[in-house]
Amino acid sequence: MADETLVEAALRVLNTSDPFEKAELGDKVASRWLNGMISRPYDPSSDLSVPDRPARLSDVKLVSPSLMPKLGKAGSLQSRQAIVHSLVHTESWAIDLSWDIIARFGKQEEMPREFFTDFVRVAQDEGRHFTLLAARLKELGSFYGALPAHDGLWDSAIATSRDLLARLAIEHCVHEARGLDVLPTTISRFRNGGDNETADLLEKVVYPEEVTHCAAGLKWFKYLSQRSGKQTLDGDGLLLLHQDGAEDNASLEMENEEIIHKFHAIVRNYFRGPLKPPFNEVARKAAGFGPRWYEPLAFKPNSTLNPECE
Repeated sequence: MADETLVEAALRVLNTSDPFEKAELGDKVASRWLNGMISRPYDPSSDLSVPDRPARLSDVKLVSPSLMPKLGKAGSLQSRQAIVHSLVHTESWAIDLSWDIIARFGKQEEMPREFFTDFVRVAQDEGRHFTLLAARLKELGSFYGALPAHDGLWDSAIATSRDLLARLAIEHCVHEARGLDVLPTTISRFRNGGDNETADLLEKVVYPEEVTHCAAGLKWFKYLSQRSGKQTLDGDGLLLLHQDGAEDNASLEMENEEIIHKFHAIVRNYFRGPLKPPFNEVARKAAGFGPRWYEPLAFKPNSTLNPECE
């Protein structure tokens, strides 16, 4: 496969049904891209079909999110198994989401090479998280597929399959940031339950890498929003301030506000209900995701709306 493009390789990952084989293949593809063994992101003359739903084994019983049993607070072995199983399932979809955004939108939106590299790194991380958490689940006396799960993440992927801005906002900002919100509590629950092995895995591996995933989503949301304008982007996809003085800086600040308002409009259009606090302000800030981005979308205690789980 010396002439294989990254999009072609991404489709091979998406069409692999066994989640363990999917993670292993994704890691190999990521390494080949990052080491320069895959040189082209896509073939401009090729029109490849991206599956509406990635290949998945039917080993996991799927139920509606509203019918999912309570996970508990990690105080019992059963609860710890349920929480880790839920995390394994989430990571299995995170692998597919990362390769899907590459295959579905990279060529169509003529994204720069750095876009592909960022999401290859995200995909590789998600595959490692899946493999490590699945191994931990086995150590806890269970296995992936032993419990029911829901596919809410892919429901959002289907809803945003025609709009890269929406995909970035919903999957790679809202859902990723929600993971950052709940992980510290999850880690504390495992520690309080005496399971330091799982707590360490979440705290030292999963948590810090998920911050970078949220940052990647926000970076490319900004990039797309700014691309049609006259702004200059730095290597991180952020606005570079012009050197013409405060007037330009004020103008850029106004343009940033417009991008935030665009984000709000997209989330309100594609995401059901308000965002659910409390928010992990430290981790969100580390990802470049300040309060102006999410607080206006938050559930208010006196609201008549019911907050939806992200």
